[in-house]
Amino acid sequence: MNEKTTAELENLRGLIDGVDQQLLHLLRKRLDLVAQVGAVKHGAGLPIYAPQREANMLAKRRAEAKQMNIAPQLIEDILRRLMRESYLNEKDVGFKQVKADLGHVVIVGGEGKLGGLFSQMLTLSGYQVKTLDKDDWVNSESIFEGAGLVIVTVPINITCELIAEKLTNLPANCILADLTSIKGAPVEAMLAAHSGPVLGLHPMFGPDVGSLAKQVVVVCHGRDADAYQWLIEQIQIWGARIVEAEPSKHDKAMQLVQAMRHFSSFVYGLNLYKEEADIASLLQFSSPIYRLELAMVGRLFAQSPELYADIIFAQEESLVAIGDYLDNYSQALSMLKSGNRDAFIEQFAEVSRWFGDFAPQFQRESRAMLQSVNDMKTG
Repeated sequence: MNEKTTAELENLRGLIDGVDQQLLHLLRKRLDLVAQVGAVKHGAGLPIYAPQREANMLAKRRAEAKQMNIAPQLIEDILRRLMRESYLNEKDVGFKQVKADLGHVVIVGGEGKLGGLFSQMLTLSGYQVKTLDKDDWVNSESIFEGAGLVIVTVPINITCELIAEKLTNLPANCILADLTSIKGAPVEAMLAAHSGPVLGLHPMFGPDVGSLAKQVVVVCHGRDADAYQWLIEQIQIWGARIVEAEPSKHDKAMQLVQAMRHFSSFVYGLNLYKEEADIASLLQFSSPIYRLELAMVGRLFAQSPELYADIIFAQEESLVAIGDYLDNYSQALSMLKSGNRDAFIEQFAEVSRWFGDFAPQFQRESRAMLQSVNDMKTG
């Protein structure tokens, strides 16, 4: 490379550095403005996540980017990353307290990760939170006295037993809720143990989320919904999306969403282990989609085996869903062994028709995820 070319490149790189510095100042200004918006929303008790506002804003920016000959997906990716950062920062401001006269909150199992997350969110909302764990039951009577809300978040296999044996003498107007990933048996146990308001909750996320914005919390109504409506509103203010479901419908869905999916990931990881796969080598040959699959399997094994054993073993009905999956896998394997390519294509097309419009929707959503995986791989 000659001196003229070198000088030209250095000059252009210097100009790019200057633009990058301007971008940093603009990003700082945007984050500061978003923080002001967050303070106003918290003061008014508005949810931190406004889906319609977000959709409209992204649509406008995409259209403007197109007019400027900038890839619309580029500006959307940048803005979504900025919004995630904003959601993470908004909780530092605190949240509006919906129920000022509640009394204190008791989280049974509050030293666990999920209990700790809800303790943090409730504390940020101005509530007094007390935790009660296995060594605290000697003082449970005084801890429960005056409580307005008791949340149970303990391992699934002891949830119903604990409710039946330990939570039968709560204050009459106290709300009893749980955070268990199955709902039928725990809700029944709470209704039998407590005559006051009862609510089943299932946070569809792990305790490592930085923000509840866009996260899903399933609500299974138990008794006296008017008494705990404020809690649902409080969770919405944190940014979560509420999905209401009957306990039986929820548990049926969890057989597919959780038990079968986690068991499948477990077997996938088990097979990699028994094959003595070289994961580092696999990653070298991985496309972004396979890297994402490996990441999802690896994520499972980075967490508590007891937790996932509880989820998979919690419902006997899960055996049916997992057994059906095995049968379908065996049938597909037989098709492969017989070399019946036409049958495979026919089955593939049938499933594609069943997915309908969801298939292209998932393709669009996964494209954005894969871009993040590719950035991580090359970064």
